[in-house]
Amino acid sequence: MAHRVTLIPGDGIGPELAEATRRVLEATGVPFEWEVQEAGEAMIAEHGTPLPEAVLESIRRNKVALKGPITTPVGGGFRSANVTLRQALGLYANVRPARSMKGLDTRYEDVDLVIVRENTEDLYAGIEHMVGPDAAESIKIITRAASERIARYAFDYAVANGRRKVTAVHKANIMKLSDGLFLESCRTIAADYDGRIEFEDRIVDNMCMQLVQKPELYDVMVLPNLYGDIVSDLCAGLVGGLGVAPGANIGTEAAVFEAVHGSAPKYAGLNKANPTALILSGVLMLRHLGEQTAAEQVETALRTTVAEGHRTTYDLGGESGTSQFADAIIERLAEPAPTATAGPA
Repeated sequence: MAHRVTLIPGDGIGPELAEATRRVLEATGVPFEWEVQEAGEAMIAEHGTPLPEAVLESIRRNKVALKGPITTPVGGGFRSANVTLRQALGLYANVRPARSMKGLDTRYEDVDLVIVRENTEDLYAGIEHMVGPDAAESIKIITRAASERIARYAFDYAVANGRRKVTAVHKANIMKLSDGLFLESCRTIAADYDGRIEFEDRIVDNMCMQLVQKPELYDVMVLPNLYGDIVSDLCAGLVGGLGVAPGANIGTEAAVFEAVHGSAPKYAGLNKANPTALILSGVLMLRHLGEQTAAEQVETALRTTVAEGHRTTYDLGGESGTSQFADAIIERLAEPAPTATAGPA
């Protein structure tokens, strides 16, 4: 049976990236039924929101979605559609792998990190108001239930994926109640995995320094919402930037896979945008759907194409456009797998 997936092209460069990713995923031979749903700035005039209810209904129905970037204004305008999507669907775990890729000009060669970010509360709950004309207040919400849930997800992910360690990241030395509760919750869950997965904790500012000095010391990190947003971008910078950073938002009833970079509207329609992040998000989606072989094939074809260099987009050092880059990956997928040769008798 075909996998029914909600496809949200997004706006800006989103539609080009979504089309490239769709073609690559279909080239694996895995059957898909795409239910295309529009979201973004263009929806506001008709629906009063960049995220119409029909989009949420589609994801609830299909359980899985692949989403291109959606524009979020800075300092005003409508609230982030990404935050709204995560909260409305209970997508409590944001998972962002950061893994080095040959062919990219970076300071590190062997980074392999996974950021697990709590996705529903903290300062991103959006509880803020003005306090008089010249001051604003935001309220940080940390609960034991959400903290233990995300910690257990991080440990279960580590076990399922053969990882060795989970590091809880916090600022409990200053925010002793809120971040203290997060750290206490992580320690509680860690006790259930004693002897299987190593556990440690780091203060968030020290964690940032450690990551740029010696990222090889770390493996899976679990963080509250705000720190997770910041540290995941830092980790993306270690491996080549947001253009190669995939993302997954996982809940108990649905999962949404997305590129974490912005919509870059000034590049829309120019066939210049790098589809790597969304294609790798598609790889995460294939794994979520149980299509492990196809996931490995796509990731290998993508990494080989990037390593070769000349058929990638300009930001990766190549001379190809978005669609031509996708064509190169598809050609790799069509190549026969190498056959094993018999060794000496």
